[in-house]
Amino acid sequence: MRSTFSTFSTGILCGSVGVLLGAVLLQSSVQSSATVQPPADKPGADWPMYRRDEAGTGYSPLADINLKNVANLTLAWTYRLQSETPPAAATAGGRGGAAAGVNSQATPIVVSGVMYVPAADRVVALEPGTGKEIWRFTVTGGAPSRRGVAYWAGDGGQPPRVLFTAGRRLIALDARTGALDPGFGTQGEVDLVVPYNSVPLVYENVVVVGANTPPGTIGGIGNARAYDARTGAKVWEFSSVPPPGAVGHDTWEGDSWKGRLGANAWPFYFTVDRQGGLLYIPLASPIVGAYGGDRKGANLFGNSVVAVDVRTGAYKWHFQTIHHDLWDADPPAPPALFDISRNGRLVPALSLTTKSGYLYLLNRETGQPIFGVDERPVPPSDVPGELAFPTQPFPVKPAPIARTSYTTEDLVTAADTTPEHARACAELVQKIGGVRNAGPFTPWGYRAEGGGTAATLVFPGGLGGANWGGTAFDPSSGFVFLATQDVGALGSMEKARDGSPVPYEKTTPGRGTFDVRMGDANWPCQKPPWGRLIAVNASTGDIAWQTPLGITEQLPAGTRNTGRPLLAGAIVTAGGVLFIASTDDNRFRALDAKTGKELWVTKLERRGNADPMTYRSRNDKQYVVVVATDTVAAFALP
Repeated sequence: MRSTFSTFSTGILCGSVGVLLGAVLLQSSVQSSATVQPPADKPGADWPMYRRDEAGTGYSPLADINLKNVANLTLAWTYRLQSETPPAAATAGGRGGAAAGVNSQATPIVVSGVMYVPAADRVVALEPGTGKEIWRFTVTGGAPSRRGVAYWAGDGGQPPRVLFTAGRRLIALDARTGALDPGFGTQGEVDLVVPYNSVPLVYENVVVVGANTPPGTIGGIGNARAYDARTGAKVWEFSSVPPPGAVGHDTWEGDSWKGRLGANAWPFYFTVDRQGGLLYIPLASPIVGAYGGDRKGANLFGNSVVAVDVRTGAYKWHFQTIHHDLWDADPPAPPALFDISRNGRLVPALSLTTKSGYLYLLNRETGQPIFGVDERPVPPSDVPGELAFPTQPFPVKPAPIARTSYTTEDLVTAADTTPEHARACAELVQKIGGVRNAGPFTPWGYRAEGGGTAATLVFPGGLGGANWGGTAFDPSSGFVFLATQDVGALGSMEKARDGSPVPYEKTTPGRGTFDVRMGDANWPCQKPPWGRLIAVNASTGDIAWQTPLGITEQLPAGTRNTGRPLLAGAIVTAGGVLFIASTDDNRFRALDAKTGKELWVTKLERRGNADPMTYRSRNDKQYVVVVATDTVAAFALP
């Protein structure tokens, strides 16, 4: 049936004001080798936050690099992120060196002509035209977030700050020198109590952080929180599992909300609507994820995007993408915000991706679906005590952005790839007793003790669908761009081992993913494509174009364009170019934003498992940068 979908304009915030104090576990080693340059003097030169703007569009107004010349891009400089002594030096056009346990997913930022980026054991400021270090701050007592840093412009007599997390610590550095700023928290540090492993959002004088789930932590772990950028004092906290009296509390049967793990705000970044003052918080699934017999109901605000007042944390509205989640298929990235033309009027919109294989286009002021949502019946669960939700929300538009079902005809054949691959996949299916899939939102099937029931095959698998890369938006075309993958997950529900908090738990039939190892790479067992880049016309809800993203190098030239697994996202520029790395074939690509045609590709030393960024440096060149596992790689025109 068509959902009537309702929103709420008021709500109750669970918050407090105070300062979280903790032991100072951090020492600094500040080294300077250059002078901070004055701001670049051309519009759009900087990339000042994770997705460039508060709206999370991933869009740059720069057009020096465009459709006509992007094929001429060359490597300009690199900077190594692994732990090093003595300090790293930029290598002009150079490569080489071995990874030292770094798996960075960071997107650098550039503010007033200075680049800031976290490394394995430090945060550094670089000259964006050369990669030369300006200063470095060595972090001890834990590593800085490998996902990025944030910038606060300062206020009155307080200097601009670089803010980042290191486990449960929120740390502030003087952006000019790299020294700890003692005016923030306790000697430059605030104890978050619950860790956050990603990038803080800075909005005016508010710093917003999420929460990651450490093993063994009980209760309240999922809450987004905000701090005063000037002092470090706590401003508000939003309860992701609503307590009695709050909106959504009635979606938890009995006392199942108490001490509930999960529904945590783990995304790499947040977005905020400056005009409306709304912060958008994507929230994950409740824990334990695969079994929900102990939490009957829709379980808000699990698997939802929640809009709150960015200054107070007061609830405004929510939209839930999965009711009573059993698949850990959360919305992994905050929505991108933009305006679209619809029926002759301008609509304030947002685009929200999910691991479950759908893109939701919502009115960002109300949470109402712009093209409608159908609440459709989905398969029931056969696990004792489990009560899967009878319906799930399917967007009327756009069409699914990832594979959401599987039949026997979808098994890969020799003609699709190779005889060896097809044979290995057929053997996998036979070995595990077959697979079963009942379409979108297939619940994990019950396997009784000693039973031989076929394994459940779920699409998308545990990593999506779309993942944390988020969407990019091009204001000139009105297209929303997203990267998505198709790797299925295998599993069954069995009686839990002693000591488990629930009676049934998910197990795997020796392999948790529906793929096989072929040489040095995993190949999915369903027909390609296995990874795609998709453009959606936000004004119509239709898919404008889609193309496989990534190649399987071991295949013959005619069949290697299979698409590859990916996690990170794309950016788009006024030059009409999309840039994306992400795929496990280690390529960095540029594509025509209007058509998806590949315009330029280069092979990186290692995987570029991060969102790229672009800026104009003081030498009046536009650079495009991506972090490739352990290296910042900057490209420019000759």
